[in-house]
Amino acid sequence: MYYKNLEVWKKSIELVKEVYVITKSYPNDEKFGIVSQMRRAAVSIPSNIAEGATRYSDKDSSRFIDIAIGSIAELETQLIISKELGFVGEIDTLMERIKQINALALGLKNFYEK
Repeated sequence: MYYKNLEVWKKSIELVKEVYVITKSYPNDEKFGIVSQMRRAAVSIPSNIAEGATRYSDKDSSRFIDIAIGSIAELETQLIISKELGFVGEIDTLMERIKQINALALGLKNFYEK
């Protein structure tokens, strides 16, 4: 399975770009705080999906999808914190994209575990 053909990988790449755009408007004093954490979490999602897709065992592949799912939850939490702190406005659309990526990642995990 080539990771660049996976819908979950493609959508998570789009999410990374969106996170980078959104975090550009965060306060400068957050550059090494939540901005850095959010960007790392976002980048971790497609990175771990890609790494999982290149593994030789399904168990190994599933483990990397678990890591990506953890990064999804981390990013979702950081967005909620950002909203609470007033760094971003409406996040419903972005949260819906994250929810969709999570569902696709869970489907891929199920595929590897069968």
